[in-house]
Amino acid sequence: MPSEAIEILSAEEIRRTLTRLASEVIERSGDLSKLVLLGVFTRGVPLAQMLAKQIELLEQVKVPLGAIDITFYRDDLDTIGIRTPNKTNIPFDLSGKTVVLVDDVIFKGRTARAALEAVKDYGRPTVVRLAVLVDRGHRELPIHPDFTGKLLPTAKEETVKVYVQELDGRDAVELLKS
Repeated sequence: MPSEAIEILSAEEIRRTLTRLASEVIERSGDLSKLVLLGVFTRGVPLAQMLAKQIELLEQVKVPLGAIDITFYRDDLDTIGIRTPNKTNIPFDLSGKTVVLVDDVIFKGRTARAALEAVKDYGRPTVVRLAVLVDRGHRELPIHPDFTGKLLPTAKEETVKVYVQELDGRDAVELLKS
């Protein structure tokens, strides 16, 4: 059965949302010299880059960026089959840092849990926060984002698809209804 796609956020709305999220991150982080952004593969990485650019525009501070792959920290490897992991790129110690994990969509909370597990291998941050572009609900774990771009109540059978220019040739968020 074909899906109906409904645009939730346009490229301009994503830009404005990331500007607001950048302001919230700045406000809650305090000392920006201790702030680090980690994008969760796949679409969290370009979103973290966009967020870092907004923070730099607002505060003239270049925030260190990293990319984290959660493949081997997943709790469902036995059901998803073989996956080719991306290369985690965290070229700095996270100890004493304010880490903001950046992801595109939070659904059940399992990706965020896996990302928290992965962070432990790179030091002991002072605090770890979670920023997501879309929170669609239906959590299975007690995980809640600290920074949310758009709260989008969905049905479990619906899908939220985030498109980013670097990977998809456009910036948008769509809700796919069966």
